[in-house]
Amino acid sequence: MTENQSHISIMMSDSSINGIPNRKQSSQDPSVSGGTTVTFHNVCYRVKVKGGFICCRKTIDKEILRDINGIMRPGLNAILGPTGSGKSSLLDILAARKDPHGLSGDILINGAPQPANFKCISGYVVQDDVVMGTLTVKENFQFSAALRLPKSVPEQEKKQRVNQIIEELGLTQVADSKVGTQFIRGVSGGERKRTNIGMELITDPAVLFLDEPTTGLDASTANAVLLLLKRMAKQGKTIIFSIHQPRYSIFRLFDNLTLLATGRMLYHGPARDAIEYFKSIGYECEPYNNPADFFLDVINGDSTAVALNKTDEADLENNVEEYINHEKTLADKLAEQYSSSTYYRETKAVLENISLGNKKKTKFNFRQITYTTSFFHQLKWVSRRTFKNLIGNPQASMAQLCVTVFLGLVVGAIFFGVKNDFTGIQNRVGAMFFMTTNQCFSSISAIELFVVEKKIFIHEYISGYYRVSAYFISKLMADLIPMRTMPSIIFTCIVYFMLGLKPTVDAFFIMMFTLMMVSYTATSMALAIAAGQSVVAIANLLMTIAFVFMIIFSGLLVNLTSIMSWLSWLQYFSIPRYAMTALQINELTGLNFCAGSTNTSWSDGNAQVSQSWCTGEEYLKNQGVEATAWGLWQNHVALACMTIIFLTIAYLKLHFMKKFS
Repeated sequence: MTENQSHISIMMSDSSINGIPNRKQSSQDPSVSGGTTVTFHNVCYRVKVKGGFICCRKTIDKEILRDINGIMRPGLNAILGPTGSGKSSLLDILAARKDPHGLSGDILINGAPQPANFKCISGYVVQDDVVMGTLTVKENFQFSAALRLPKSVPEQEKKQRVNQIIEELGLTQVADSKVGTQFIRGVSGGERKRTNIGMELITDPAVLFLDEPTTGLDASTANAVLLLLKRMAKQGKTIIFSIHQPRYSIFRLFDNLTLLATGRMLYHGPARDAIEYFKSIGYECEPYNNPADFFLDVINGDSTAVALNKTDEADLENNVEEYINHEKTLADKLAEQYSSSTYYRETKAVLENISLGNKKKTKFNFRQITYTTSFFHQLKWVSRRTFKNLIGNPQASMAQLCVTVFLGLVVGAIFFGVKNDFTGIQNRVGAMFFMTTNQCFSSISAIELFVVEKKIFIHEYISGYYRVSAYFISKLMADLIPMRTMPSIIFTCIVYFMLGLKPTVDAFFIMMFTLMMVSYTATSMALAIAAGQSVVAIANLLMTIAFVFMIIFSGLLVNLTSIMSWLSWLQYFSIPRYAMTALQINELTGLNFCAGSTNTSWSDGNAQVSQSWCTGEEYLKNQGVEATAWGLWQNHVALACMTIIFLTIAYLKLHFMKKFS
């Protein structure tokens, strides 16, 4: 290791920089060997759930964890249990990522209260991948280093830190390879998981949490990931993770084991002593059986893999079904046996000794987020990553541009060369209606802007990468400029000249500006509806329904002056209505549709219909449109106001969105 690398390592492991309190070691202190020790005292967790029928649903308290006590020292600390046992809840509570409502007890770090920003200074690797697939492994690490390391750290040292992590994780060969998306073939599953771990190791956290680190990996790759964690644990790092059903080669790497079932603790102590403990209470592991499978079989009451003592065998023969079906009763029995064991008494003695040095009652303030960088620094890096993601995944943007060109040519061909007669008015208004509707429905693609990256956003925000405002503004710049502005310009350039609309410069640019404003407003509405949603289909359905009703009040399908007064107010919420009005004023004002015509009547079947207006102004008056300069620009003002309102709603929904599990 070079001198600079040594400097980085020392700097990042300093507890004063990480924000984890240090206290004087004593012979009774579990952290006497160095590193960081996490202790939890009488932790209980309840949540409110709704039960019963829809017509008479009642809110009841559901107990997730009950009286959980334990010590997590430097090393590999595994939390094991069946589905629904509460292991993920315990992990999130220790990592300060659980909603504090319904939570009681104390969580101490090296004997001191857990810092309010503990989630920002510790590492947390979620179960699902939360790295940008269109970026390379190195680019993802650089992003983490730029936003999580203090600005006081020179850029050169940040680069060295990134290179050091890449080397330690064995990612040198794939450092410049993209992580991968559904469209791009990227690194392997194990390399992807190591990339997720590396994102958290950039700050060299004293405590690293992992939620099901082996999920989705084959046995060999899962073993390699745990061996990596074991090497890190030997360097003095406290690693706490939940795991469901590990193979034996993985289980033997554990230093400490916590067994949970139905929110009760069944065992907490050295992993190597767990089999002997269960043997002492009457459950013996069969030869060649995986200890992790054995523990789960015991918890689930599966007698086929458990050698019970004679008393238990007799009870089982008398009432097999009752014994198997009462999982909660069995879990309570095992929990009571553990609470009377030597392991529990020793743990409680150490915890009581630690509690003596901390008279202050813990107040769970998990919501505090601290940042190491400024707003503009965050905006720069998040915007850079967003544009890289757009360039690296061009399928959506290129598809939209191609569709825009295609539709422009189709509309231009259908309405080609409009004339200054009645058919010319009909064709002009029809083309304007199509352009407005197309701008609205093409903006529905914006609903994916926040939905697709929701997990990444929540994880990075909680970890203190960036502020909500920096993320929000960067996403707007990356979407509105290339995805909304460029298609509007291209569409206008194609359609305007093919249709032969009013040959003036100001009319051309007013039409282009109007289509942009429609696109911006519709996109803002999509963001307001989709922000906070988890399912794209629901947001898509809501957007479609909203636009269908807006189109009814656009001014083409029904004359707005003929609508009943108690319904006419709905027109003021129609985006297409403002766009249609502006486009019609811009194009029809000053045009004469009767010049050179000696007959202003035409036949429609057996009926004889007469044209009652000759100028564009007369047509607009018939439609209830004010053909003045203010009549034109008030529509743009209305669209701008709607855009601001929708964007404000979208931001507030992101800001107040539930970000804790």
